[in-house]
Amino acid sequence: MARTKIRSGSPAGEPDYLAVGFLRRSHGVAGELQMDVHTDFPEHLKPGRVLYLGESHQPVTLTGCRPHGAAMLVKFGGIDTPEAAARLRNTWAFVQASQGARLPPGRLYKHEMIGMEAISEDDGPLGKITEIIETGANDVYVVRTPSGSAVLLPAIPSVILEIRSDTRTVLVRLISGLVNSPPAGSRGG
Repeated sequence: MARTKIRSGSPAGEPDYLAVGFLRRSHGVAGELQMDVHTDFPEHLKPGRVLYLGESHQPVTLTGCRPHGAAMLVKFGGIDTPEAAARLRNTWAFVQASQGARLPPGRLYKHEMIGMEAISEDDGPLGKITEIIETGANDVYVVRTPSGSAVLLPAIPSVILEIRSDTRTVLVRLISGLVNSPPAGSRGG
């Protein structure tokens, strides 16, 4: 009789952790750190919440969080000196995916977009979303075509027309003017 191997962890394609921030430099003398926030859900950054730091996902308890310019100042239990805080510099902070905030209907986490089929409103299937690039202005979806080439789609309303989570498809409008156009001010030859 064949043995069935039981796998633990998240289902294929789903992360165990969701990034909520990136720790920058220490601030002050009490062990606070400046953190770039990478979540739209403030409940991920409330005192008492357990965050997981770095690739090893070291658990720490968030004991304080306050705005500081465009970032947040965060304080963790057991990190009480600038030297201890400095050791956490350039580290990602995560929450467990199972503890992540529930999204409103029609919204998806980025990891849920990976593998969705992109369909052009004019030409039919393009390929699958394989990556999402954060550019600052807007995200860019990388769609890998069956031939292996990449199509870059800015995540803006005029390009991403509809996300259908039930069928795992994304209806898109290709903007031909953005593809292979010469740089502004150059002369065609």
